[in-house]
Amino acid sequence: MRAIWKGSIAFGLVNVPVKVYTATEDHDIRFHQVHAKDGGRIKYDRVCTVCGKSVQYADIDKAYESPEGDKIILTDEDFAKLPAAEKHEIPVLQFVPSEQIDPIFFDKSYYLEPDSNTPKAYVLLATTLERIDRTALVHFTLRQKTRLAALRVREGMLVLQTLLWPDEVRAAEFESLDGVAEPKPQEIKMAETLVESMSDDFDPGQYTDEYQIELQRVLDDAIASGTGKVAGRPEPAPAEMDAEVVDLVAALQRSLEASGRRAASDGSSESAGKKAAPAKKAAAKKAADKPAKKPAKKATARKGA
Repeated sequence: MRAIWKGSIAFGLVNVPVKVYTATEDHDIRFHQVHAKDGGRIKYDRVCTVCGKSVQYADIDKAYESPEGDKIILTDEDFAKLPAAEKHEIPVLQFVPSEQIDPIFFDKSYYLEPDSNTPKAYVLLATTLERIDRTALVHFTLRQKTRLAALRVREGMLVLQTLLWPDEVRAAEFESLDGVAEPKPQEIKMAETLVESMSDDFDPGQYTDEYQIELQRVLDDAIASGTGKVAGRPEPAPAEMDAEVVDLVAALQRSLEASGRRAASDGSSESAGKKAAPAKKAAAKKAADKPAKKPAKKATARKGA
């Protein structure tokens, strides 16, 4: 990883030098827009709507247009005059109980590494936050933008998570929830039993992005075949479901029964899955090795020739 920021955490008279690293990454497969006819890349030109000429990026400023239609253009000099926290300092504003921060406020996450030959202050701050179960609210300036952020501990390491400002979180008011009757005690009890039957410790490693895996398989097949196009798979048939669940208690009961059957069959299904895997791989390999049939239109053309 490459550090994107260097500075220090400041709380009281204590100064903790740190390096900041982006903690997450996007693994989505990226695509380019191309001309469908010849595969040529599509390029975009910055054209002025007034003079009709192309404009270089260095000649572009930022403009704001008010609801009344007034347009104001700001330059880099104007932005430099705006108040911002010290660019190379993360000042601690206060320490708050960790459970009081609603997860909806969390935005981006960053790892903090000690940037000192003697990282004693870093370890002291991390240990203290972990022992008292507190989160530090700080100001963090990155790319000329100051954000409110939460400084906490994860596996012994300081983690910085930028927070949304209060006015950036929308208020949710839905008329569809007005006047809804409270659930009956029997419904609540059955729902709690269903939740308990499906509960376990959180293990992110057991979840995978199946869409990206299948998309990569499609791309690999297209590259291997050299065709550039792969026939799409047919959509799976939708599972049978009730058109409308009228009796909530009955739906909960069916869910509980299904959950029990799955739990009882875990052992047998796991062994059966392992036995079936080689057969599936062999069938898939055979299908891949089988030469594709040529389109009927091309065959007819050659015959006529």
